[in-house]
Amino acid sequence: MKEKICAALDVDSMDEAVRLVDMLSPYVGVFKVGAHLFATGEGKRIIDCINARNSKIFLDLKYHDIPNTVANTAKVACGLGVYMFNVHATGGAAMMGAVAKAVREESRKTGKTRPKVLAVTVLTSISGDELQGELKVSLPLEEYVAHLARLAEKSGLDGVVCSPNEIEIVRRACGKDFLVVTPGIRPAWSVSKDDQKRVLTPAEAIKRGADYIVVGRPIIKADDPVEAAKKLLEEIQ
Repeated sequence: MKEKICAALDVDSMDEAVRLVDMLSPYVGVFKVGAHLFATGEGKRIIDCINARNSKIFLDLKYHDIPNTVANTAKVACGLGVYMFNVHATGGAAMMGAVAKAVREESRKTGKTRPKVLAVTVLTSISGDELQGELKVSLPLEEYVAHLARLAEKSGLDGVVCSPNEIEIVRRACGKDFLVVTPGIRPAWSVSKDDQKRVLTPAEAIKRGADYIVVGRPIIKADDPVEAAKKLLEEIQ
């Protein structure tokens, strides 16, 4: 069951990230490297260090640009040897299709395993009111997530990143083989949602059908990250 846990390495240095990987790898299946860590200037070294420890990497940089730019960036992600990475679904079908094609071609060319490509639907920090009031998206949040998930699937992507509240909606829209990765996970023993607005407990997210749950602060900010990871693993088992 540890394969379903993705620990977010939202820390300030490579040393701290590697220390957490060494501590948590017996209890965590995937490690997320996001913009915070990658922007320290040692992004590639961090990726190399985690790969050297035979741990899977979710590169969470949420690419969003014109199709050609994102396709070329996706080729670089392939070369890094990450397990999966993501783009914004709001980049549109042409962008997502270009990424899917670039990843397939780059993997054939290099002989490296093709990374999974995910589309970010609606950030867990955004509420339905903000989606409609600020961003002027007329669809209800759940319908919009389902629409973006179907668009990602038709574009050739492997899955989506969505809030745990939309897991079942995505499953109905795209089926059981479409990957669902969910941040916004807060264990019952975690007292704070931080800046997340659409959250769920790990056990409930797994029950609803999440393939991977992304957990950051409840583990890495715990007094004892190993004990927190063990407790999380027990909760989902």
